Amino acid sequence: MKRGYTDEHAEAGVHAELPEIETWPNQYPDYEIEIVIPEFTSVCPKTGLPDFGKLVLRYVPDKLCLELKSYKMYLLEYRSLGIFQENVVNRVLQDVVAATRPVSATVIGDFAARGGLSTLVTATWKARRGKR
Repeated sequence: MKRGYTDEHAEAGVHAELPEIETWPNQYPDYEIEIVIPEFTSVCPKTGLPDFGKLVLRYVPDKLCLELKSYKMYLLEYRSLGIFQENVVNRVLQDVVAATRPVSATVIGDFAARGGLSTLVTATWKARRGKR
């Protein structure tokens, strides 16, 4: 059976250079922030067709909070980036964690149906005890 997807498709966008997510100093402990992007767009690396969905970020900040405009500009770069939906969610989580070092973070990608299938992808990260 011929495989239609290549290793290049699978890795597409995973290492792309994206804008920096800026932060600002957190003033309070023990609360959760939820940021919803109801019109997220990226591109399928195989077909070149757009992927539409809702992206939700939930995180408990430690010392730093995301600066919203820089996060928005970061996410807008995905509009022309070929990357699988699963990789979008994991890449966003990875970049948010690298920028903010939160207590915990979850990214949920709720992607619109294409060909009769919709996709819900959830990735979660928690700081190890004593590593905050």
